[in-house]
Amino acid sequence: MRRRDFIITGGAAAAGIALAPHGLRGLVRPSVGDAYNRDVAEAALDAATRAGASYADVRVSTNRSQNVSTREQLVTGLSDSETSGVGVRALVEGTWGFAASRILTNDSAEEVARKAVSQARANRAAQRRPVELASIGPSEEGEWRSPIEVDPFDVSIEDKVDLLLRANAAATQVRGARFASSSLSFIREEKFFASTDGIVTNQTVYRCWPRLSVSAVAADGSDFQSRDSTPLQPMGLGWEYVRDADLVGKAPIWAEEAVQKLSARSVEPGLWDLVLLPSHLFLTLHESIAHPTELDRIQGFEANYAGTSFIYPVEDYLGSFRYGPDFMNIQGERSAAGGLATVGWDDEGVRPEEYFIVKDGILNDLQTTREQAPWLADWYRSQGREVRSHGNSYAQSWADVQFQRMPNTNLMPNQERDVSLDELVSEVDKGIVIEGRGSYSIDQQRYNAQFGGQVFYEIKNGKIEGMLKDASYQIRTPEFWNSMDQIGGPSTYELGGTFGDGKGQPGQANAVSHGCPASRFRDVTVLNTARNG
Repeated sequence: MRRRDFIITGGAAAAGIALAPHGLRGLVRPSVGDAYNRDVAEAALDAATRAGASYADVRVSTNRSQNVSTREQLVTGLSDSETSGVGVRALVEGTWGFAASRILTNDSAEEVARKAVSQARANRAAQRRPVELASIGPSEEGEWRSPIEVDPFDVSIEDKVDLLLRANAAATQVRGARFASSSLSFIREEKFFASTDGIVTNQTVYRCWPRLSVSAVAADGSDFQSRDSTPLQPMGLGWEYVRDADLVGKAPIWAEEAVQKLSARSVEPGLWDLVLLPSHLFLTLHESIAHPTELDRIQGFEANYAGTSFIYPVEDYLGSFRYGPDFMNIQGERSAAGGLATVGWDDEGVRPEEYFIVKDGILNDLQTTREQAPWLADWYRSQGREVRSHGNSYAQSWADVQFQRMPNTNLMPNQERDVSLDELVSEVDKGIVIEGRGSYSIDQQRYNAQFGGQVFYEIKNGKIEGMLKDASYQIRTPEFWNSMDQIGGPSTYELGGTFGDGKGQPGQANAVSHGCPASRFRDVTVLNTARNG
């Protein structure tokens, strides 16, 4: 019998009789997760504590990712990869150390743990202040799984390719639509976590993203315009999301819109009112609210790569900075069904909570981990609030150390009534409706930015009159959000999101969703992107 098989069948009994020289054996209880992973994790925690760690946590994980891409009737790419390993983080005398290995044995886990402790001791020379961890509460164990119906990895590659090629064919049957490319991306993270604080969790997280892009070319070759499937956002769901998305049925609609863009009127630059749909607004929210409220970014820890934040120093902003109007509420959460950052526990074993980053238009809180929450201890206590992590820790794989990553960050819909898109449009004399994400840029402090879109519709005297093109708008973050004079109700609320948000050195990517309603902004500067300066 192979060792793994032996441990799987005998792990429950082994957990009860393992040696316990100082009380750690038996910490990783047999009711959660795979017996083999439990055994590896327990070996790592035991070794880290023996070596001198005051705290340690371990992640045993397997990540699988699959991508299928096509163009017209050709398959242009196929990848299917899987990686497994163990990562150990250790805290020694207030300093972190981390080590990882792809070898999943008890001996390897123990060696990794000892390396993490040794690294922590070496890092002690550069310590500015000892790490203090916010309380995590009582010991907890549990399991969590994304709310999927069909595992996308159980669906054959042939079926996936067939769907994409049929969608491409449906798109290019539209007169003027010359090119179509499509793809499917899937991720499954199986993650076992345990810590010396007595937290033991086992999670399986799924994410998927169906995409289609259509390009139309003018008859004389003088212009081309593209339209992608931005109404289909990446989601933390399974194959059922792709199945129900109806790529084949919607492909001709998106192709028609690409063709319409060829004859659309080029926008006149100037001040316009904007009605931004969730498929577009989520990215503006991501860049100008979610990123600048990351506490490590504010404190300068990302300055060399991802940038800093205009929210500095913190004490001059928290509780007083007006981010937007009184009806603006920005929520952080990791519980939305289908959200890309939705989990049962973060990568420090914290059960995430819902909290308001912006409340009634005022900056109310920031994104934190167990290490970061104590940085705001004086502020929290002055408000009568607990010094507690919001559960915003994440690592992209076992080989990477966890650090602060944003939760699902949402602009909440109108709480008083269900304001419709038609109502938002009806009160605009000169404006533009923008759908979908386009090119964008934003400065290092997340203060000055420019955003494009996919489709633009002109509003005249309260009615949509036709399509525009070549539009983008400029913002300064506070002025832009304070120009928002109305938000849609729950019927206009949707999730947008991104699969790969980069941060950290070495770089890591996380996936995150942003919910928002259709929203209206007054007197925003619009540029014509086709004109030379």
